[in-house]
Amino acid sequence: MNKFKIIGAAVMLVFFASCVDDLNTEPKVELTLDKLLAKDPQAVEGMVSKIYGTFALSGPDGPGSTDVVTKDAGEAAFLRGIINLEDFSADAVKNRWGDDGLDQLTTTSGWNPNNKFFRYLFDRAYYTIPQSNNLIKILKETKTAIPDKENHIAELRFLRCLAYYYVIDCFGKGPLVTEADINSTTPKKESTRKELFDFVEKDLLEAEQTITSTKSYGKANKAAVQMLLAKLYLNAEVYTGTARYNDALTYVNKVLADSQYSLAPNYVSIFSGDNNTSPEIIYTLIADAVVSQSYGNTTYIVNGSLSNDTVDPNLFGAKDGWGGHRATKAWYGLFNGGDLLGSNDVRSKLFWTTGHSYEMNNYKTWTDGYPSVKFRNSNFSGTSISTSFSGTDFPLFRLADAYLMYAECVLRGATAGNASQALTYVNAIITRSKGDAITASQLNLNFLIDERARELNFEGQRRTDLIRFGKFTGGSYLWPWKGGTKGGTSIPDTYKLYPIPTSALQANSNLTQNPGF
Repeated sequence: MNKFKIIGAAVMLVFFASCVDDLNTEPKVELTLDKLLAKDPQAVEGMVSKIYGTFALSGPDGPGSTDVVTKDAGEAAFLRGIINLEDFSADAVKNRWGDDGLDQLTTTSGWNPNNKFFRYLFDRAYYTIPQSNNLIKILKETKTAIPDKENHIAELRFLRCLAYYYVIDCFGKGPLVTEADINSTTPKKESTRKELFDFVEKDLLEAEQTITSTKSYGKANKAAVQMLLAKLYLNAEVYTGTARYNDALTYVNKVLADSQYSLAPNYVSIFSGDNNTSPEIIYTLIADAVVSQSYGNTTYIVNGSLSNDTVDPNLFGAKDGWGGHRATKAWYGLFNGGDLLGSNDVRSKLFWTTGHSYEMNNYKTWTDGYPSVKFRNSNFSGTSISTSFSGTDFPLFRLADAYLMYAECVLRGATAGNASQALTYVNAIITRSKGDAITASQLNLNFLIDERARELNFEGQRRTDLIRFGKFTGGSYLWPWKGGTKGGTSIPDTYKLYPIPTSALQANSNLTQNPGF
């Protein structure tokens, strides 16, 4: 990822500089990208790898470097933003640090457009998107024979769409910029959620036709594109007002038909330091304790869930414990009513209870709530040594999620599946973790949202799931510290979206604020 340290490109979007005007987008290469490709066609691998790296790393020159403006490089990494905005704001994991707006996420209250954590994710997306646009344009126009050129273009389109997906999901609107906008001096107009949705759908459908189906760890392939399409369609009713569960199931079925993937025999192996061998992971954000260090990849999850006060970091392959993240009973309470010792489910054992309290009376007290040790830096097989940075890759897409998506589509009325197969998939996940299989009468949407919590929490999906199931806002479902109170309280429907950051509004007068902020 560090072979070609390209922070910017020779041709830079004027819009991008105006949208996030304080970013350093100067090119860090002596040659323009097209001339570099002409000199060395193989350089394309490093260029594309840089875009992959924007989702896991804070910058190209180690953990202290950053692609977006921040005083703390690690805070502004893409994956860290996903965890902050998707998991901390939901019912499972709470952070105790409370610094500069993190309390707003932990308590799902007091949101305002000056929160730096909202800005970080918005800026990250609008860093990755124009970088992808630049390379797409150059690859399309170059006369140099580039190995696997069409596949690289499809990879970049996937990465651009992945960034747009988080804009759609978290902010609901934003500028739509493509390779056609390069050299434009006119600030882009605001695009609606539906307009962004339609663009991403079209772009992914076209990328699906040209991207390789071959599995290459850490790179996107046809299954990754299909998985992102399935997620887009699964949430279409939230994003556009029109349900697309049949389309979601069509693409889930394509993923399930790919024989390159199977459920990992052991759940813990998927989240261990050697998870690069997992047959279940469809698309991952790569981490390495030596060559791709970051405070914002799984280091944030692993170290943030450990503390020398109660949990020896070395037990989980880490040298440092930051004492930040603990789960609430809304998560571990789903296992045998919170009686973790009485539960056979392997997933229920992935909480550290010694020295910690069941109740989270004060979310800022480290010992209130149980830290999750689902992610760890130790190897599942063989020995490993503790390191300061995590080498555990983050499974952004994996097969178990596709199984659960299949069941949800069927329960929501999709016609391309059947209830019997849905039950088989759900039970495959449960019994893999030594849980008790369920019957057909038990499989309903209420069970499924709980099963998604048991299986997928701390994987950057929970807020989106709760919104889709109608449980995030309002007062029908409460969790500890929702709305800023210990027992939880109702929050307004405007919280289904985050506010557009003030810096973006100031940089582009075409943008408008989301309702309620």
